[in-house]
Amino acid sequence: MEKQQWYLIENETDYQNALVRYEALKYAPKGSDEHKEKLLLVHLITEYEKAHGTLPEIDPIEMIKIRMEDFGYKPADLAQAYGDKGTVSKVLNYKQALSLSMIRKFSQMLHIPADTLIKEYQLKGT
Repeated sequence: MEKQQWYLIENETDYQNALVRYEALKYAPKGSDEHKEKLLLVHLITEYEKAHGTLPEIDPIEMIKIRMEDFGYKPADLAQAYGDKGTVSKVLNYKQALSLSMIRKFSQMLHIPADTLIKEYQLKGT
């Protein structure tokens, strides 16, 4: 099978094709060519969604969890980027709010617009 060449997503057809291919590669092992293609698709899809306003309206923590799955990240990967495993765990379990430094790091790491991460959401037990 010939390897797919990816370019900027410019229309709905390209977007749908990228989503279908992403689903096929979703669980590609890290380090493989398929994993690299998956990461490229995540970037292309994200850019198209940002430009066309198709990001779903969900709370910031759910968006983080979705993007973690998209990129194949575990909470430990976020903790490594942020530097504090306990705080990351509390945030992902709705026990503590995102801090400004977390928003900055996770926005960059997970390709989520910062304005998506600053939205209010309900913590558990409050």
